[in-house]
Amino acid sequence: MNKIFKLTQPAVETLAEIYGTPLLVLSLAQIEYNYKFLAENLPGVKLHYAVKANPDEQIVRTLAGLGSCFDVASDGEILSLTELGIAPDRMVYANPFKTHNGLAVAKRTGVYKFTFDSESEIYKMAKAVPGGAVLLRVRVDNPKALVDLNKKFGTHPDDVLRLLTIAREQGLDVAGLCFHVGSQSVTADAYVDAIRICRRLFDEAAQAGFNLRILDIGGGFPVPTIDTEFDILQITQTISRSLSKYFPATEIWAEPGRFICATAVNLITRVIGTQQRNNQQWYFLDDGLYGTFSGVIFDHWDFELISFKSGDPIAATFAGPSCDSLDVMFRDKLTVPLNMDDLILVPNCGSYTSASATVFNGFAKTARVVWEDVKQDIEKTVKDSTNKSIA
Repeated sequence: MNKIFKLTQPAVETLAEIYGTPLLVLSLAQIEYNYKFLAENLPGVKLHYAVKANPDEQIVRTLAGLGSCFDVASDGEILSLTELGIAPDRMVYANPFKTHNGLAVAKRTGVYKFTFDSESEIYKMAKAVPGGAVLLRVRVDNPKALVDLNKKFGTHPDDVLRLLTIAREQGLDVAGLCFHVGSQSVTADAYVDAIRICRRLFDEAAQAGFNLRILDIGGGFPVPTIDTEFDILQITQTISRSLSKYFPATEIWAEPGRFICATAVNLITRVIGTQQRNNQQWYFLDDGLYGTFSGVIFDHWDFELISFKSGDPIAATFAGPSCDSLDVMFRDKLTVPLNMDDLILVPNCGSYTSASATVFNGFAKTARVVWEDVKQDIEKTVKDSTNKSIA
């Protein structure tokens, strides 16, 4: 997968002049491209977009129109999708620990598919959504992942049969197993290992009288970073071959989040202050850690900063606009020297950015425009003023 959405300098300058900064620019064409890439290279896999990565209404509507299902994690996400007309059978409540209100909303709206990884959750689900279809989340350790979700979620394989038995005794529809190899997994190894483990567990469950029919392979599919190399085509094709080998007659789900939305959004931010502190250059931007750069903390992400300038790089600190000393995104980050009002383009910032942004200190969440809605006007403005093409 080589195609990503990245604005050119003329487009950045024109957008900033018209809409101001900071500004998020979303490409729905890139969302569609990413979804279709996975659908083509994971044939037969039912894709469930992980709404938590970016719940933007236009993203959800676009994916719904493409036939996507959805991974929801709360009553708020269930209600948001329901208000958009998305049917409950296209949602899986894939939070291993659900709130009481979340389960009540699921029952009221008709959402009936759930994941779990503990005995306590079984009794809670059996009471709130009797007869619900459940998938047991299995722990598959993957320390190479950027974010190893298995440190918090997933039951040990040795405990699977016991939990499946309790769930069946409580009247739940024991439908299958699920796993998540962790965020930003740059090889297929963890997926293949998890698929093999689940094949063994499916067989052991069958011997115990279970008829498991669904395997959910989660998300974790990687996107380009500053210093990470991988072959996403090879990764998806290897996963697909492993699924065909071990689960030829099983319904397969996946829950991509980052892969769908990360490369579809660019941030345009601006230098609003410069300062020398402790013999290092500091740059203050009009978006920060409490805004779009929240992914630095919550997602361990190192964002690319493009200034469209040349020069010898220096090590600099980049801070956000709030009055909190925590609001520092990067230290010792190499950059060409910058000046007041210089624009910076941040590509690949569509996942776990605006989704986890706040309005701390009274700063509004960063505005967003859809590229396909404004592209024609931007191109015309650029052409009229510079005779440069941004196509």
